[in-house]
Parts: sequence; C-alpha cells; structure tokens
Amino acid sequence: MKQLHIHHHVSLILAGLLAVCASLAQAGTGLMEIPGMQGDGPVTVYYPSSAPDEALQRGPFSLQAAWQGAPVAGNGRLVVVSHGSGGNPWVHSDLARALVGAGFVVALPEHTGDNAKDPSTPGPESWKRRPAEVSRAIDAIAKDAALAPLLSLDRVGMYGMSAGGHTALSLAGGRWSPALFRQHCEAHIADDFATCVGLATELKGNLLDGVKKAVALGVIRQRFDDAAWQAHGEPRIAAVVAGVPAAADFDMESLARPRVPLALITSGQDLWLVPRFHSDRVLQACADRCTLLAALPDAGHGALLSPPPPRDRMSALAARLLGDPPGFDRSQMHAVDLRIVRYFEQHLLPLPRRGAP
Repeated sequence: MKQLHIHHHVSLILAGLLAVCASLAQAGTGLMEIPGMQGDGPVTVYYPSSAPDEALQRGPFSLQAAWQGAPVAGNGRLVVVSHGSGGNPWVHSDLARALVGAGFVVALPEHTGDNAKDPSTPGPESWKRRPAEVSRAIDAIAKDAALAPLLSLDRVGMYGMSAGGHTALSLAGGRWSPALFRQHCEAHIADDFATCVGLATELKGNLLDGVKKAVALGVIRQRFDDAAWQAHGEPRIAAVVAGVPAAADFDMESLARPRVPLALITSGQDLWLVPRFHSDRVLQACADRCTLLAALPDAGHGALLSPPPPRDRMSALAARLLGDPPGFDRSQMHAVDLRIVRYFEQHLLPLPRRGAP
C-alpha cells in the first residue's frame, strides 16, 4: 500500500508539472502600449501573457499577439529595443516574440521626430535625444502597475538597429559629436552618401552628382558644427547588442573598452551604413572586448527588420537601401534572433537570490 501511495504522489506531481507546462505552452505574447514619460511618445511593450495569441493588423504588418493580454511572470528581466530611423515597433516583432518566448519583457520607445509617424528630425538631432528616451522608457515600465511587479530593473538589456544601433553604442559608453559627423561626410560623402543624406536623394553617376554633394555638404556644415561630446550614462543597462549601427561619428577610443558587455551584428552588403565606416570600425576599436554576435556577409541593411516593411510601401530608394540583396537567405534570421536571446540570457540571468549579498 505504501508503494502505491508513493506512486500516486509521484503521478500527482507529474500531472501538476504537465499542467504547468501546458499552461506555459498556451501562453501568448502580450502586446500593450503605455504612455511615455515627460511628453515622450508611447512605449510599445511585448511581454509573456496568459492570453492566447490572435491575429492583429498594425498598418501593413500582420502580427500574432495577445492585445492587452494579462501579463504573467517571465524571467524578470527587461530588454529595451531602439528602432531605426523612421522606424516603428512592428519591424522588430519577430525578435520581440523570441525574447518573450524566453521570458523577457521587451519595450520599444517611439523616438521623437525619427519614427514612421513623424520622420522630421532624423540623424544627429534625434541621436542626441534617443539615449535619454531609452532611460525614460525604463522609467515608464517601472511605474506601470501591471508590469513593474514582474521585473527587476537593476540589469536591463538594450538592443538597437541602425540609428538605434547608434543609441546602443551611446549606452555602451561611447561618445560622439555632430562635428565628427560633419567631418566624416566631408571626407567620405561619395562613398557613404546615404549615411550623410538619408532618403532625400541619391548619387546616380551623372552630372548632377557634383551639385548634390555640394548642396548636401553645405547643409551639413551649417547644421552640424557642434564639437561638444554627446554621452549618456544609464547604470541600469547591463548588456548591449548593436545591429548594423551608425557609428562614423563616434570617438572610437570611447568604444575601446565598453562600459558593459557589447555585441555587434554586421551586414556585408549594407548600402545605407557602409560597414567599413561604421560597424567594422567599432569592431576594430573594441577588438577582444566586444563580441561579433553574427556576421551576415550576404545581408543588406534591412536584414534585421523582421518582418520587413512591404516594398510597395517604400520609395524606390528606400527599397534599394533596405531590400534584401539577391541570394540572401532570410530564413537564417530566426537563428540570429535566438543568438540575441542567448546573449541577454548570458549577461542578465539569473536573477539574484533574495537575501543574497
């Protein structure tokens, strides 16, 4: 009888574990929007939820998520994602879902004047604001009654892509100046034209190219002559991943010894941020003190946008700069997302035990 009682007890434990596993398997990716701090735009949040995923439409993007689903405890850690220039929260939803699947909460602040709804002040004007917007997004999460109790915000992860990668490098301890941006464009405008000019126009190898370069340099010299160093400290951020970052205007000495663990993702066919002026220089500066998390030799600038924006919603120039080059295998990007997840798990987990020194 005693043996039967033990077997019954074990079977109850197993049944309980299976029920827990089943409930976890049924859990969805919650999605909500919370107000930003100090007049900032909204913060979009992905999080573990007890509610099942449903089909959601956000602009041209078809998502699977539980809109305003009840939050449940995950691994207790937050990752902030900084979108690229003119970006939105939906082009990073595949990465967000992968992070939520591992238990993270993911917050995407809307960067003022450099988002899909308002792209009026991209480049250095936005780069000055962005790191503080990341800090205030963490503050917004800390004040949210539903999310804050589920999180420990002493060690936060930070991921940024493109202009968001510039933000990520700032939060890893890098310093930059508008004057360095100007100097870069004066020296390399023909070879890194999209960095200096964005989507306003492009060089086409004809007689107008000289006029375009002269006009662009005139504007850049007028707007970006400030030599003051731009830097932002955020002690809560404890690990950073920069995807195809804008970096030509950084003091590379400041990135030689990153403040926190720093990883990079590079795209070899990037036409918007030519690697030799940006990500390659960062990797050379930080050498063995940072991690090359993924090198994608056949990828273009937009490889890390997942899902990618529909080409028919972009200008011809944007489609050329963001579109996948011929032969690029986009199916590999899920594995890249998982590398990002593992990097944050490595550097942010486990949580300290209660009462531990």
